[in-house]
Amino acid sequence: MFEIRIHSRGGQGGVTAAKLVAQASFHDGKFATAFPFYGAERRGAPVVSFVRISDGPIKVYSQVHAPDMVIVLDASVMDATDVLAGLKDGGPVVINAAEPPEIPGHPVHAVDLTGIALAQNLVVAGSPILNTPVLGALARLGLVSMESAIAAISETFADPRNIEAAKSAYAEVNE
Repeated sequence: MFEIRIHSRGGQGGVTAAKLVAQASFHDGKFATAFPFYGAERRGAPVVSFVRISDGPIKVYSQVHAPDMVIVLDASVMDATDVLAGLKDGGPVVINAAEPPEIPGHPVHAVDLTGIALAQNLVVAGSPILNTPVLGALARLGLVSMESAIAAISETFADPRNIEAAKSAYAEVNE
């Protein structure tokens, strides 16, 4: 089983990103679950979402405390939360940043998700929406296929800018 923890702020699309990863995983023939954990439910508050992907049925429904991968949609969350807590040795970190920060012991994959969302005008209430671009980045890293990512996005959003954002992130992620 592959476990992912997504750190974001309310309104950025972290919860939907988790659902999209699970949906794309289903398209790839996997079993998957996705769910959020909310604190203070307001726009801008830290939100943690979880995804589990497996070749067989998933019977664990708790928070992910020892993730295989961590995704950070807003680097400022790192000032308030230990996003690396429990991350398995050598577990990758995907971060919304133009340049990857140095995180010893972990490969860091940076992609400017905010810039991509703004370029596609994927903005709600003044906040760039990062869920579809991050799915494209995860496809580039091999977590899901790009074909399945596009299928999941198409099933969820009618606006073709979401697919374009995913394709841009796929092309721009720092490997």
